[in-house]
Amino acid sequence: MKIVSFNINGMKARLPRLLEYLAEQQPDIVCLQELKTSDETFPEADIRAAGYGAVWHGQKSWNGVAVLARGQDPVERVRGLGGEPEDEHSRYLEVEVDGLVVASIYLPNGNPLPGPKFDYKLRWIDRLAAHTRDLLAEEKPVVLAGDYNVILNDDDTFSVRAMQSDALMQPESREGLRRLIAQGWTDALRTRFPKGGVWTFWDYQAGAWQRDAGFRIDHLLLSPMAADRLIDAGVDKEYRGREKASDHAPTWVRLR
Repeated sequence: MKIVSFNINGMKARLPRLLEYLAEQQPDIVCLQELKTSDETFPEADIRAAGYGAVWHGQKSWNGVAVLARGQDPVERVRGLGGEPEDEHSRYLEVEVDGLVVASIYLPNGNPLPGPKFDYKLRWIDRLAAHTRDLLAEEKPVVLAGDYNVILNDDDTFSVRAMQSDALMQPESREGLRRLIAQGWTDALRTRFPKGGVWTFWDYQAGAWQRDAGFRIDHLLLSPMAADRLIDAGVDKEYRGREKASDHAPTWVRLR
């Protein structure tokens, strides 16, 4: 079973690239982030024509997450995170597919800092951690897939110096996500590539793709029951180089 996390960076703009990816790779489950489309304008017909059922949590112009499943409809479990009732951002969607619990996560960026956006990012990580603690207690195979907007380690970026003042690499951001992982989650990509140096994102600016000046902010975290089934993990990097591509590459884990 191949489970993919893919920040699509605009469903309308990247739909041809997504359909191309589905046709070529035939992944079993795809978690999408940054749909930038409302619930009403989500291209359900195109997704179904490609052979996938879908659940989505949209938001006009910003954010938005979805989960696609090949040949079936995912069963929705949770839409949005608790702990902050006034938060209307569409950033968390949790489903179940064939006994596997899968969440699509779009964690806040947090820039500029200091300021309210960074404070919101840290609160959101804490809210996510409260929920994932409850998820672990269910003792099910779980995959937390998404764009976490956190560079966890120095070897997860092309340049520590270039990113040192960014919200993605602040000690508070790292510590928040590390506390979550310490609950008992396995970082699939880190397990596969323990020495780092694997990127999932390349900015559109300053020739970042051409220079391979990227970093790793897309993560797939596995509960113990899912980690026991881990076969492989990786990044479908070449899709970042295609015409009108997202600035993220599909990042995946393969489970028994």
